[in-house]
Parts: sequence; C-alpha cells; structure tokens
Amino acid sequence: MATQLSAARDGIITDEMKQVAQDEGYAPEYIREEVARGRIVIPKNVHRKFRAVGIGKGLSTKINANIGASNLRNFESEEVKKLDTAVLYGAHAVMDLSTGGDLDEIRTTIIKHSPVMIGTVPIYELATKYEPTDFTGDVLFDVIEKQARQGVDFVTVHCGITKKTLEIMDNNPSPRIGGIVSRGGSLLAAYITKTGNENPLYEEFDRLCDICFEHDVTLSLGDGFRPGALADASDAGQLSELMVLGELTIRARNRGVQVMIEGPGHVPLDQIEANVKLEKRLCDEAPFYVLGPIVTDVAPGYDHITSAIGGAMAASFGVDFLCYVTPAEHLRLPDVNDVRDGVIASRIAAHAGDIVKKVPGAFEWDKAMSRARKKLDWDAMYQLAMDPVKAQSYKMGSEASSEDVCTMCGKLCAVKTDTERKNNPLL
Repeated sequence: MATQLSAARDGIITDEMKQVAQDEGYAPEYIREEVARGRIVIPKNVHRKFRAVGIGKGLSTKINANIGASNLRNFESEEVKKLDTAVLYGAHAVMDLSTGGDLDEIRTTIIKHSPVMIGTVPIYELATKYEPTDFTGDVLFDVIEKQARQGVDFVTVHCGITKKTLEIMDNNPSPRIGGIVSRGGSLLAAYITKTGNENPLYEEFDRLCDICFEHDVTLSLGDGFRPGALADASDAGQLSELMVLGELTIRARNRGVQVMIEGPGHVPLDQIEANVKLEKRLCDEAPFYVLGPIVTDVAPGYDHITSAIGGAMAASFGVDFLCYVTPAEHLRLPDVNDVRDGVIASRIAAHAGDIVKKVPGAFEWDKAMSRARKKLDWDAMYQLAMDPVKAQSYKMGSEASSEDVCTMCGKLCAVKTDTERKNNPLL
C-alpha cells in the first residue's frame, strides 16, 4: 500500500498527480516533486473514486464548505442538498461536521454521493456518545479507523492540544475573551483537565499515522486554540499549539502521511500576513487551511463578507485552502442559501488571492471578462461570471433586458461613448 506522499518520494507519478497537473497547468513532475516535498497534498482516500484535487504551493486556492446536521436539526436529505449546492457553486471539498442524527448513515450517504473530497472531525462522533471523561484513546482511534474505511479523505484532528500547550493558554497573563471556540479543541481540553491524561492524539500520534497511511487519509492538523475573538488572535496559546503542529508535520511525513495545517479564526487585518508566514516557517511550508479568517467580530449575519475580506488577504499571502464562512455563522445552522452565499464569497476571496499569487490562468480570466465588457458582449459576460445564473438574472430582470446597455447608465454608457469616439473621431 502506498500513499500519494510515499509514491512521490519513490519517484512515482500517480494518476492523481497527472489529474492535478492537467487541471492546474503544470508538468506532472512538478506535482510529484511538491507532493514529495510536502508542499502539495492530494487528499483522496484509496477507497474512493473522484477526480483528484491538489492543495498547496503554486496551485489555485481551494475552497471547503462545511455542512452537517446537529442534535437540534438533522435531516439527511437536507445535508445532501447542501452538498449538491456547495459543489454546484464551486466548492472543492466538503466537510461533514454532523453532531446529530444517525451519523454513520449521514456520513455514508455523503461520501457515496459526493464528487469531491470529504473531510470530518472524528471526535464529533465520539462526543455524541461519551462525556469528555469517559472515552479512551482506543475508542477514539476506532472511530478514526472506521471513518477511514468508510472513505473519508481528510480528518481534522486536534493533536496540538497537550498538557503543556493547555497550561500555556490557561496561564496567559492576558486571558482570552473568547476562550476555546473550537468544538474539538474544547472537548480535548476538557478531557485533559478532568482526567489528567495526555491527549491520546498527541500521545499516540504514530498510531494515528498508521491508520492514515493504510487508507491514504490526509491529516488536517486542527487549530484547537484558534482565536474566536479578534482580541485573542496570535496569543501564546495559539502559537504554542502551532509549534507542536510543526513537529508533528515532520513526524507524519516521515511515516508517509500527507499533512496540512489548519489556522485561525478571528484575526485583525494587520496580523494575517504574520500568521501565514509563521505557519509556513514553523510547519515546513505545509499547505495552510484557514477558517476565514474573520476580520471583525461585529457583523453577525454578514460573516461571509468579513471572512471573504480576510480570506482574500490570506490567499494573497500564501494560504492554500479556505474554509468558507456563511451568513449564518455564530447564529444558526446554515441552510442551502447560506451554503451558496458562503461558497461564492469564499471563491471570490480565493480568486483575488490567486491573482496576486500569479496562479496560472487567474488573471487571464479577469482579462477575458474585461474584453467582454468592452465589447458589451453580454452572453460572454454571463459565461465568464463566477455565478452565471445570478449575473444573467440581474440583467434580464431589468428594464434594459433586451438592450445592449444596462439601467445604470442607459444612453450615457461610457463604454459606448468611448467606442464611438474612437470609431468616429470627427463626431
């Protein structure tokens, strides 16, 4: 059995590497070299068949959409509809974060139905059955192995929450306002505090790697101490965890397991670049996967916008994978419309970052749209739009639906005036 990483290190170009190379505009050997180096990951469980997607250095910024039922609302059909919506609007990955209903049934259905990679947070399943003091490491690893066999492509595991890092966070001279906002992180912190035991994901990290190697599950090393308030960003707790994740990145790679690193969270604009540079330095340039980041705490209902602002900056500084945030963040479980708005906002952020990173084809897309606008070629504009349906519906729903101008300028259309000026200089 080989993983993408172990194959790459053996000089083998897999079919998945060829797919990524074709879609990204690179030579297959470049993809192999970067996978071998650990700067690109291709999350794809050996038990699944779908077109592989690469995340990492030189590649377009990818988007993840979180879905999942809760104990207060759990309808399998609704989660499938969210999955379909996320994929339709351009998500490259979907995480099933279900904490209610028949978790195995929901997960199995989503994996079977999905044409994109699927991620989970295995401790969520454990939390629906046990109190933090009741579970054992064996039970947790059994859940991880079961999900790996079901076909999960990447798992978020909070291995950097240890006795030592928890002590650093709890004893910070400037206490956090938001505390621990990661569900998985809070569960493991409670386990350590209440039992006095070490985090089994850290203590038995090699065991975790063995499971992931067997099924080629990519480790997404979670940021259990991510800031959930701007005032908590870049504190000692967050950074101490990141340092542990850097050590674990090397250990996982040495065992042939692909790794990416999760990041914050709520971060002021002027700290985003530093957070990205720190992750790349401390984690040996492992692909960076961030939630948002959300750049202000005061816009509930509009956090798809606050996160898109931060996401665009993060992507431009080198973040490889953006987890969307929907308008429902901090308020309720997202519905299908929230999923759509979250994916589109995150895609806008990713593309804005790709232009700065000079990802092949990114700026060319914008130039093609500019040319279409100059020609007043409305059909081309619709086709080039990130959301063609919405773009066309706005134009066709206006009083100028059948005209070559829009209702903003009408006969004062600057494009028409400038074109006529150039074509008829004496008029």
